[in-house]
Amino acid sequence: MVHVHQHGDHGHIPDHFRVKSLGAWLPADHRVHREWLRRAVQHVDKHGEKKLIPVLREFRELIEDNPRIYMYFSQMWDEIPRTPPYTKDPTGASQIRDYHHMLQVLNHVFGSAPEWTDSAASVGMVGVPMCAIFDYAMGTPSGHAAFLDPDVNRMLKKILNEWGQYLKSPESAAVLGNDRAGWFGEVGYNDVMEVANAACKTSFKFEDMYKCDPSKKYYGYKSWDDFFTRQVQESARPVASPDDDNVIANACESKVYNVSAYAKLRDKFWIKGQPYSVLDMLGNDPLAKEFAGATVYQAFLSSLSYHRWHSPVSGTVRRCFVRDGTYFSEPLFESTTEGGDIDTKIDTEGLRQAQGYITALATRAVIFLEADNPAIGLMAFLGVGMDEVSTCEVTVREGQHIGKGDEIGMFHFGGSSHCLLFRKGVKVSGFPEVGRAENVPVRGRLAVVEP
Repeated sequence: MVHVHQHGDHGHIPDHFRVKSLGAWLPADHRVHREWLRRAVQHVDKHGEKKLIPVLREFRELIEDNPRIYMYFSQMWDEIPRTPPYTKDPTGASQIRDYHHMLQVLNHVFGSAPEWTDSAASVGMVGVPMCAIFDYAMGTPSGHAAFLDPDVNRMLKKILNEWGQYLKSPESAAVLGNDRAGWFGEVGYNDVMEVANAACKTSFKFEDMYKCDPSKKYYGYKSWDDFFTRQVQESARPVASPDDDNVIANACESKVYNVSAYAKLRDKFWIKGQPYSVLDMLGNDPLAKEFAGATVYQAFLSSLSYHRWHSPVSGTVRRCFVRDGTYFSEPLFESTTEGGDIDTKIDTEGLRQAQGYITALATRAVIFLEADNPAIGLMAFLGVGMDEVSTCEVTVREGQHIGKGDEIGMFHFGGSSHCLLFRKGVKVSGFPEVGRAENVPVRGRLAVVEP
């Protein structure tokens, strides 16, 4: 459930309504996660325990040498209900059983980049494998505590960075082939382009949409990360009204999640409604106080989306930084039983349902922009890393003047979310409708501001 506030409605906030599809990979993505996990578990169980790579040995030492963290990781797997919808396998043969088992499955994941299709299932592992491994465990009471723990998150950052280095290696490019499991195979190619073309109802080929060399192996991409952070062709995503500073361009190719007005500086972002907490979102930066009562626009980037960020306005970068935070933390969702008691359950939609919550906690990039248009003035961009996104890369510097549509940064691997914040009093309207099935094209028209 999310709040949707219409800008200019001072006297009434509409009731909650449920977003039916929070990202381009739902609901099929969860099914794929479970199938992928089943196969990974079967592989580990068949081949037995292997020597852990150094960073995972360090993770094991952290768990076993710290009583608090040991308690979390010992209990979280036992707290997963052994009933549907949490499992269709009451025997647990296709599930992570404990933290030792978790480490072995993680060990199996390292050394391979995400393939598009599973050779037997004919479905893409579009999602992020570490999220599949942690899956329901991160929504248990002990998992909730563990994935908020700063020591755990420092360790997760080290693990994710290690994996990220592999995803930048030439070896990781092997999954980009034109075979059945390759991203340039018939199914992978068609699905990537279906998502890209749906935004503007076009029929572009890959080379029309993205900068590449189709005459070269893997279209010229040197690694999985090189492919994931591919650049878009300016002709495929022209800047909306380049000479009109009242038109705001879309910063990321993404699906609308929420539009909210009058966000408080500090709010209870951990509750189910997930109101925005501006000070926490903006890393308690001194400029954050300028955004009391802000209008917040938030949208979600799936793994099939384009992952570079572009400036929504022409202006000057006032401040930019990356704030380290959580990687797999999600809120505990509450529901009411027939008897009226509060029953804490694991939410089956996980981090996608928690996008409001993660704006205040997850690792995120913050860029404050002073728009050339005085009707906008100071505004903020927030790039929020979800799941495996351990790197939010800012590519602009403080004091730099940038044009509307210019690149300002990128995400590296995984699903992501982003926000634009406009100060109270800025008359911004015309945002795309929440629930829109397609992505809103990057650099396209997002909203307008009254002078």
